Amino acid sequence: MSHIAIEVQLSSLPANPGVYQFYDVEDRILYVGKAKNLKKRVSSYFNKQHEIGKTRVLVKKIRSIRHIVVPTESDALLLENNLIKKYRPRYNVLLKDDKTFPWICIKKEKFPRIFPTRKFIKDGSEYFGPYTSMKTVHTLLDLIKSVYPLRTCNYDLSSEKVAAGKYKVCLEYHLGNCKGPCEGYQLEEDYNRQIQEIREIIKGNFKSSLHYFKTQMIALAQDMKFEEAQLIKDKIDVLENYQVKTTIVNPKINNVDVFTIISDEVFAYVNFLQLSHGSIIRSHTMEIKKKLDETDSDLLQLAIVEIRQRFNSNSTEIYVPFAVTLEAHLKVVVPKLGDKKKILDLSERNAKFFRQDRFKQIMIIDPDRHTNRIMGQMKKDLRLSTEPRYIECFDNSNIQGSNPVAACVVFRDGKPSKKEYRHYNIKTVDGPDDFASMEEVVFRRYKRLLEEQQPLPQLIVIDGGKGQLSSALKSLDILGIRGKIAIIGIAKRLEEIYFPEDPIPLYLDKKSESLKIIQQLRNEAHRFGITFHRNKRSKAAINSELESIEGIGEKTVEELLKNYKSVKRIKEASLENLAQTIGMSKAKKIYENFH
Repeated sequence: MSHIAIEVQLSSLPANPGVYQFYDVEDRILYVGKAKNLKKRVSSYFNKQHEIGKTRVLVKKIRSIRHIVVPTESDALLLENNLIKKYRPRYNVLLKDDKTFPWICIKKEKFPRIFPTRKFIKDGSEYFGPYTSMKTVHTLLDLIKSVYPLRTCNYDLSSEKVAAGKYKVCLEYHLGNCKGPCEGYQLEEDYNRQIQEIREIIKGNFKSSLHYFKTQMIALAQDMKFEEAQLIKDKIDVLENYQVKTTIVNPKINNVDVFTIISDEVFAYVNFLQLSHGSIIRSHTMEIKKKLDETDSDLLQLAIVEIRQRFNSNSTEIYVPFAVTLEAHLKVVVPKLGDKKKILDLSERNAKFFRQDRFKQIMIIDPDRHTNRIMGQMKKDLRLSTEPRYIECFDNSNIQGSNPVAACVVFRDGKPSKKEYRHYNIKTVDGPDDFASMEEVVFRRYKRLLEEQQPLPQLIVIDGGKGQLSSALKSLDILGIRGKIAIIGIAKRLEEIYFPEDPIPLYLDKKSESLKIIQQLRNEAHRFGITFHRNKRSKAAINSELESIEGIGEKTVEELLKNYKSVKRIKEASLENLAQTIGMSKAKKIYENFH
């Protein structure tokens, strides 16, 4: 990717949470960072002057940018932590202060305290981390303290001293932040159960805590202790809303390789996520150019072998979206739900984002390749004999049956050609008859193109279902060009696409580019037609308001509107000014009507 200009790489970044990685000219990792919005954060490195000299040096060295998209900002934070621990990028150290990374400590003592620290003391205490930011540590500890009452004092709470009544409860007990183990108000067994649940939360596993609280809440509610049950419910809400996502750090999923594939007519994209000890440590997407009509299964099998060799992966467990045949010692899993499915979905999401990035970059670097791909896709999706380089779309507008009009919009190479758009006043139809109006406008459009020996479109799109499509076909029959132009109808409700003489509609994938272009055509025709219709209706309303004045005809109205532009200005004009435009006798009639 390093051959693509930085500006092009920036333009294709998504506005999603994720982690970005900067690489130098020799493809060495320089820096790992997290972002709530990847596009904004990464672009900020390149569009402002940095005061810190080391940041300026970093920016000068960047030659390529890679990113991993994740569901939330907290996921990005955890993934950043994993990647920094794995790769130790040079500038992640240089750009930080000289302190060590923060840890969360569960002290080895009776009724253990939990606190943040930058000192790693080997006294049998448990340390979780390191974290890349003290902010993360405080967020996690705030969450824990809001759910579990823990002691903050540093007393030696030995059984003898507590039994002797050596200590008295402090303000924390009265505030409800501590259950008072110093006076024996909380059993050690109960406190240690809390500590075990906190260990799981720090690892990212909330299940045991949630299960315990839900059981407790139901029991309290059954005993009619609704206020206490509500307090427990508040704790459940805090846990569920925070959720240090198990997608990024999950102690249950050990050393695993995850592979997913998405493909189109020409290319396939295989994403690889590598998990080590429950943490994602790598994301890589490979672009494969198809030679023949290879299946996704064939391509995925080849890609798995190649990617595992490239990254020297020794994992014996592999998650894939469908069954593939690999070496006998490898355990192949096709997850259907739960945490394993979440990690598979994350991989697929990154493959899709990679594909979108490539499309955006190609649109800038090689717009012809982008157009050719879309045209090829439309030809396949809509079962056409040729690529629809020139498309016309028709729409009728007749709100409340008045002033029926129609619009024809033109797309060339998948883009609007606005200078070729045409409006039509419906001449042969009285009242709101969509079918007859469609018949008239299609006939008039292609009769004219034939008379002027203009080229005909490769595809006609009719806004409407079977009825409008049949009406358009009648006109093509009369003109003798049916079968020479492909024609389809698109019904609004479920976006069904109808073909001539086929009662069963086609449903395209809602995310397919072919459907998006047809929808864009339809929406553009609707917008263009409605604008013309509104103008015509307002003009008709103005004319009828002025023409309803006795002795004022169409020509006088035209003359007035030419000079005054609106009825409001005509109403505000003086008698003398009106007389200069249309003469005193007519001016008096208008002036008296409005005053």
